[in-house]
Amino acid sequence: MAGEAAASAAEVESALATPADARAAAFFDVDNTVMQGASIFHLARGLYRRKFFTTRDLLGAAYKQAYFRFVGVEDPEHVAEARNSALAFIAGHTVAELEEVGEEIFDEAMAHRIWPGTRALAQLHLDEGQRVWLVTAAPIEIARLIAKRLGLTGALGTVAEHVDGVYTGRLVGDMLHGPAKAEAILALAEREGLDLTRCSAYSDSSNDLPMLSLVGDPCAINPDPKLRAHAREHGWRIRDYRTGRKAARAGLVVGSAATGAALASVVVRRQVRRHLG
Repeated sequence: MAGEAAASAAEVESALATPADARAAAFFDVDNTVMQGASIFHLARGLYRRKFFTTRDLLGAAYKQAYFRFVGVEDPEHVAEARNSALAFIAGHTVAELEEVGEEIFDEAMAHRIWPGTRALAQLHLDEGQRVWLVTAAPIEIARLIAKRLGLTGALGTVAEHVDGVYTGRLVGDMLHGPAKAEAILALAEREGLDLTRCSAYSDSSNDLPMLSLVGDPCAINPDPKLRAHAREHGWRIRDYRTGRKAARAGLVVGSAATGAALASVVVRRQVRRHLG
């Protein structure tokens, strides 16, 4: 299965070599759960500034980011296009090269976008002697980097194919998204001897309901409207770390496609002015 392949291929850090509570763990989605916005966009923008690809490529990434930010939900087609396009951008570059610039990009564009509340929740699990994994559709190299910089145990993510240390631009298996995240966690739980009824999971997206439903302690972070409704119905914890204005907007019915497109256009124009002006 795609999730199992991603789980087995992903490197698991040993930040907690001997966890005090070896049977319990926590799993965190990344985009809009741990970090404001889409990590793949922040990576793509950083790579653009380093001449990895063209302005036209950046405009496509900016549109996907605008859709993600303003509409407030993850459309599977947009997610798939964004991830695969971003992985195509790194074709021909080496793993070592991406890891090196990834450190710089984290400091420039990601570190200040980490939600302090979510980071505190992750730290609570670590303090209780539990392991904490990120589970994300973002490339595994970026997921591992974020986990490392936050002091977490490790990460599961989408695996980009590389041959002799050079990226081909293709995926290994499918993107780690939606049901594939649940499959990856099941494989990890079996390998690590975890009791999922004692585990926690955190996400902002209703696409992650399969992952959230696996564990005994699910929590909706900055939830989209569908996830918020589901969490309320089932008595799940809800945490919202956005401003009041953003949180209120997220609780409303999503606006028309024309409105979303207009907002996306504004973001794209700002990106063009910023990078070409």
